[in-house]
Amino acid sequence: MYDYIKGQVARITPEYIVIDREGLGFQILTPNPFRFQMGQDDMVYTYLHVREDIHQLLGFKTLTERELFRKLIQVTGIGPKGALAILASGEPDQVIRAIEREDDAFLVKFPGVGKKTARQIILDLKGKLHDLADDEWTDGLFEETPEPATQNHALDEALQALQALGYSERELKKITPKLEVAGLDTTDALMKKALQLLFGN
Repeated sequence: MYDYIKGQVARITPEYIVIDREGLGFQILTPNPFRFQMGQDDMVYTYLHVREDIHQLLGFKTLTERELFRKLIQVTGIGPKGALAILASGEPDQVIRAIEREDDAFLVKFPGVGKKTARQIILDLKGKLHDLADDEWTDGLFEETPEPATQNHALDEALQALQALGYSERELKKITPKLEVAGLDTTDALMKKALQLLFGN
């Protein structure tokens, strides 16, 4: 129904952003809301998730993210929330590589993905993602101007966003001390570092 929405980022929360398009605010769930910048004009590639009890608009920074999301939600055991968690790092190429190499140890690190689901992802998607693995990762799509924020505020936002994706309080408590001394002062950078720690990188 909607391919993309272009407008100004009017609000950022741990779970979603609001895009203002000519006075109409679109609430859009996104894997990592803090990759967007408050007040900036941006284009969000969208997917409308419809169930009997809900209509949710989901959004992605790139077409590759959205298309990988579409593939993931076709896998038995993966719903929209699980697919968003898998895409939260902003690096779909890592997920694609893991699927192609049958690296289920990488996939089970995502919240809600056990060994059975990881194997199902590989079974369903291996060999079907070549059209998504291109040179998009080298053209500066993920370069951002750091947003001003105190480290504590940015860390709180990052932890809230990770909780919204399904990571447990126990998992986050383990990595919080390392994040506090990481010297990072943007929410996006802290989320990426947190995901690296959660994945044991």
